[in-house]
Amino acid sequence: MIEIVFATVLLLAQQSPLPPQAPPTTELEEVVVDGRTLRQTVDRFVDDIIAPPVGRGPARWDRKVCVGVANLRNDVAQGLVDQISFVALQVGLDVGDPGCSANILVVATSDGAAMARALVEARPGAFRPPYAGASGSRAAMERFQAGETAVRWWHVSVPVSNESGVVAVRVPGYDAPLISQDGSRLTTRIRNDLRRAFIILDLDLIGDATPQQLGGYIGMVALAQIDPEADTAAYDTILNLFGGTAQPGALTAWDLSYLKSLYDAELNQRAPSQQGGEVSSLMFRDLQSAEPEAPGKPVDPAP
Repeated sequence: MIEIVFATVLLLAQQSPLPPQAPPTTELEEVVVDGRTLRQTVDRFVDDIIAPPVGRGPARWDRKVCVGVANLRNDVAQGLVDQISFVALQVGLDVGDPGCSANILVVATSDGAAMARALVEARPGAFRPPYAGASGSRAAMERFQAGETAVRWWHVSVPVSNESGVVAVRVPGYDAPLISQDGSRLTTRIRNDLRRAFIILDLDLIGDATPQQLGGYIGMVALAQIDPEADTAAYDTILNLFGGTAQPGALTAWDLSYLKSLYDAELNQRAPSQQGGEVSSLMFRDLQSAEPEAPGKPVDPAP
């Protein structure tokens, strides 16, 4: 399915090719965490940004990702692929070789809302598959296709068996056994895997963001289901790149701690909120062990 969407993107891109710009570098400003304890700050951060579909726990990629970029000059696109792939490697994922089938698709355009509408209209089933909990709500889909924002994103996930990886919901046209979700009163045998991520980059709105900043930002929103409406001004995160008072020069230690905690967590708790709490607990322990450096300076970008 994503190959068809990628072909649609290329067709739309050919209608209005966009020359890349080389933005200047920016200086990182220090962000100071307020008087709340570290644990309170971490809990609030996770609660603010985590955004799985209603009734589902947080989803993550299973083992491997492949990043594709459309509508940028080849060398610029490859640089962005490398930056995003470096983030994936840092959290323990494998990265597909050149020519792999993209499951993370980044589309550059001069009108993000128009591109989002065109893609959804062309392949609606790729964005909202016909099974429960695959993606965001109808209201979220409307927001994805509206407004002016430098980067917009959309994830598609699926419940699968922890043991076998077999799809655990009835999917039209997919003949597979239905996996029981029974585990215990506190645990479940089902996890949520990301299947596709669509990221639309509006070149008219990215300002002077550097390739390192863009790679860190897109890597963050590609690897985790992030709430696009979250207020992250109080935290040292790359998510402040567009609109925040302090704009980190790359993915920060705070961001990387969140992503690593998401991918290290044993997400077998029955309640979705408990799964988010597990991510928060791991992130707190990670940052606590790194104090006083964390949260702090950005993570070194890919060479």
